Amino acid sequence: MAPRHESRERALGLCYEREVRGLDAAALLGDLPAPPDDYATALLVGVDAHQEQIDALLRKYSEHWAVERMPALDRALLRLGCYELCYEPDVPTAVVISEAVELAKQYSTKDSGRFVNGLLARIAEEVRAAPV
Repeated sequence: MAPRHESRERALGLCYEREVRGLDAAALLGDLPAPPDDYATALLVGVDAHQEQIDALLRKYSEHWAVERMPALDRALLRLGCYELCYEPDVPTAVVISEAVELAKQYSTKDSGRFVNGLLARIAEEVRAAPV
């Protein structure tokens, strides 16, 4: 089994490819010569299944940024992070955000790490808030 970081990295590539090619997760997975590991697959399928809810959260918390105008790689990263925050409660918040920021720094623009960090932190405050 691949470490979670590698799974997230693979899922990022798949989410980006899914959007660029205009495919759903099932079609993209069917086109691959070899399937990704289970966690990367779960992330891709989860983002695909919940994209409407995820994008609604991104719109709500991204100040002065339309989701459609975000760089495609940042959008894919934010969707992955949002999915994990909302639908993978066993993954610690700090891990989700740290992994997303690290991938942003590695693969996107010099300002993407701060942007991803700030946006996911605001979303985490809502979706992972302790019950009152």
